Amino acid sequence: MLLAWDTSTDVVTVAVHDGSQLLAHRTGDAVRRHAEVLTPLIAAALADVGVRGSDLQGIAVGVGPGAYTGLRVGLVTAQTLATAWAVPAQGACSLDALAVQALHEHPSRFGDGLLVVVDARRGHVFWARYTAEGRRVSGPAVDVPTALAARRLPAVGSGALAHGELFTQALEPSTPDAGWLSSGLLDGRITPLPVAPLYLRQPDVTRSTGAKSVLQPGRRR
Repeated sequence: MLLAWDTSTDVVTVAVHDGSQLLAHRTGDAVRRHAEVLTPLIAAALADVGVRGSDLQGIAVGVGPGAYTGLRVGLVTAQTLATAWAVPAQGACSLDALAVQALHEHPSRFGDGLLVVVDARRGHVFWARYTAEGRRVSGPAVDVPTALAARRLPAVGSGALAHGELFTQALEPSTPDAGWLSSGLLDGRITPLPVAPLYLRQPDVTRSTGAKSVLQPGRRR
């Protein structure tokens, strides 16, 4: 039994999958509060199926690309619970989960492949390209949306939907889902990765390069 979650966007999803079917699925809005939302969703999903963490065969977590804070919360939680419950943890590219879901929901739309394009803020998108069978052949990477429009492939994800003038064949889904992440890992459609973040760029908040004086100019020290 696999417990999975994805925190790469402002929509946090948690799922429990037994290898043949999805047993539990929880979703929460986590704008600027991933740490507050994730743990209760995990507890609720486990309660839905009546299992404890130590009963699991493993944990899976989306490693991005995505928002710095969200990924950090998701990965630290995975590492902490895997240690506490003595179960293995693995990562998965969050964009791969979107590709698996898109190919299931639109099986006849991607004969030449597809793009997964997710909003990265600051005028950029995270993206990856997949074959019609769901194999990732480019990315993940970060770029401006106009750089991808020339590829003229059907696209899914929040970035494609937000730029409909560029991605005229944009489709749902918009954000990664832990249910598809878990099923893709279990049946081999998604390649497991280390539990390490795919940030692709520097965080929005940067550390100070030096100490700042709390005294105003001219005041005695």
